[in-house]
Amino acid sequence: MTTSASESQNKKATQARADAMEHVRGLLRFIGEDPNREGLIETPRRVLSAMNDHFRGYHEDPTTFLSKSFTEVEGYQELVLVSDIELHSHCEHHMVPFVGKAHVAYIPGERIVGLSKIARVVDVYSHRLQVQEKLTAQIANTINDCLRPKGVAVILQCQHFCMCYRGVKKPGAWTTTSKLHGQFLNDASSRAELFTLLGLQRDIG
Repeated sequence: MTTSASESQNKKATQARADAMEHVRGLLRFIGEDPNREGLIETPRRVLSAMNDHFRGYHEDPTTFLSKSFTEVEGYQELVLVSDIELHSHCEHHMVPFVGKAHVAYIPGERIVGLSKIARVVDVYSHRLQVQEKLTAQIANTINDCLRPKGVAVILQCQHFCMCYRGVKKPGAWTTTSKLHGQFLNDASSRAELFTLLGLQRDIG
């Protein structure tokens, strides 16, 4: 990148940041606050910093975490389950959090991947504006496409603040979604093994 192109990009980034901070001030005025009072002077900067963390997934490619895999597994071709992965995301409809757990399983074909990489994939997609159904599918589809396993299963169990603390206001409500590929979708015994390990009571016939 030339110096002039770099300078132009930096100017655009600086202007975008300034615009975003002004939008935060506008929202503060909208709710009846004074963005110039002492407690709120630094709020626009803090909000942008928080958003950079909440939505860092837009700047990450989840497939990079699955690019390094292993074939020396002594012929292991049974279920691999990473359960209770903490999940924090934001609803794309109201931009409020939803939180919960992800359970991710796959049945290897010829390759396995480091266990932490599964959690990384969950993390990348959850750090974007989401709906739970789409998030579930994105995680499952990416693992299926990258590893080509015999089966993939992703189950998310979440509480949505947009449902718990606004609107219908049902704080005890949990939403469960699942996306199955391959053997988990087509073979009842594989589903039964997975649901038993997770302690889920489901119709697995």
